[in-house]
Amino acid sequence: MIRPIEARDNETVKKVVQSVLTSFGANRPGFAFVDEELNSMYESYSQPGKSYYVLERDGAVVGGGGIVPLSNASDGYCELVKMYFLRSARGLGYGRKMIELCLADAKRMGYDTCYLETLETMETAQFLYKEYGFVPLDKPFGSTGHCGCDVYMMKTL
Repeated sequence: MIRPIEARDNETVKKVVQSVLTSFGANRPGFAFVDEELNSMYESYSQPGKSYYVLERDGAVVGGGGIVPLSNASDGYCELVKMYFLRSARGLGYGRKMIELCLADAKRMGYDTCYLETLETMETAQFLYKEYGFVPLDKPFGSTGHCGCDVYMMKTL
């Protein structure tokens, strides 16, 4: 089940994000692994123009994803952020559902372009993003603070 994040999810979401990033060698500065907002995801995403959802299976949070305004970009640009799933939740169609929900939120909140950053080694994620119309860019856009990422993509909503 995909549902909006709740305050009780904060610690679990942090663990999920950091676990997935560790499995891809991204457990260091330059990646979401060290983002301060990981300590208070519910509070961070309960602000206007933001949303975050968690994937819950068998009573446990096993993934999540969200939308935020893209830093250092003009109005109308958002970023698909912190979309990570534990291995046990991958390949089951949840990524598609999460992207659809997040992009619908982005449109509802008035965004017209969605940006994301990922890693070259996250090949399955890139494939999924391309299926949803995200186009690779040559360089980063905006200012996400994640200088360790090496794949940049954008989609017109």
